Amino acid sequence: MTSQDQVARLLAMVPYLRAHPGIGVAQAAAAFDITKRQLLADLNVLWMCGLPGGLPDDLIEIDMDAATSEGVIHLSNADYLSRPMRFTPDEAVSLLVALRAVAEMTTGPSRAAARSAAEKLSDATGQQDLVWLSVSTGDDRIRELLTAAIERRQRVHLTYDGAARGTTSYPDVDPAGIQMRDSIAYLQAWSLERGDWRTYRIDRIVEVVTTGQPVDDHGPIPELPDGWFDQSDGEVTLELTAGATWVIDYYPARGVAAGPDGGASVRFAVADPAWLDSLLLRLGDQVRSVSPESASRAATAAAREAIERTELLFGGQASSV
Repeated sequence: MTSQDQVARLLAMVPYLRAHPGIGVAQAAAAFDITKRQLLADLNVLWMCGLPGGLPDDLIEIDMDAATSEGVIHLSNADYLSRPMRFTPDEAVSLLVALRAVAEMTTGPSRAAARSAAEKLSDATGQQDLVWLSVSTGDDRIRELLTAAIERRQRVHLTYDGAARGTTSYPDVDPAGIQMRDSIAYLQAWSLERGDWRTYRIDRIVEVVTTGQPVDDHGPIPELPDGWFDQSDGEVTLELTAGATWVIDYYPARGVAAGPDGGASVRFAVADPAWLDSLLLRLGDQVRSVSPESASRAATAAAREAIERTELLFGGQASSV
């Protein structure tokens, strides 16, 4: 146990004990999943806590004699902690986004638990319609096969579509892990053909076949480099033309500065990079610039891919992006 764990428990314990006067030590310990000895240690800390000043009337009052000899808890003079601490709106939204991302990344019991927790948090905070999440994690079946291969340490044969969707490769790899960057899930694996670590977008893996061979030891998995979302604390600045300034009325902005010809420079907080990609694709050339520049790479790549796929289907010369 760390001091941080204890502080969090004490903040929840005071309103609990006020709501259950005369509760038994054993029952309270069971409610917080700790031993009776730890609960008594917590009470010894609590009765030295209170409001600034440190005078007797400022401190929480606990009958320690009753707690140790009779096994019951009487707590008073703590009206200022009548309710458990609650999430702030920002904390609730951040946790909700994280839970929904976990639900999209995992399968089986983990997915069910994440979805259940997200639904309960949404109901408790009233954030049902305020949080939208879009991540690219590929097909559930593909993700389940990869997860099973990683857990069983089995080599797999992939059918993998390249970035342009015009080339397909069939690498044999030793799968090692799945990571998320900028709302896109990647498989990290050792490529037998390349003799090195490679990353594969899971939404571009068409098929996974287990080869029946165990994976080799290739050392620690390298970390994916941080994306723009990690490096910029989720903030982006868009230079918009006059025709695109309608977004200021639809999305909350951190700052707006008037620009030339009726345009504007707008700072947005981005909780989900996929939202930004969708907005940039929608606005197109009405966005003069994006800062940081790397924040527009995913949208640019998606636009190029759409043009390349159109060329494959209908032929002709695509315009430059």
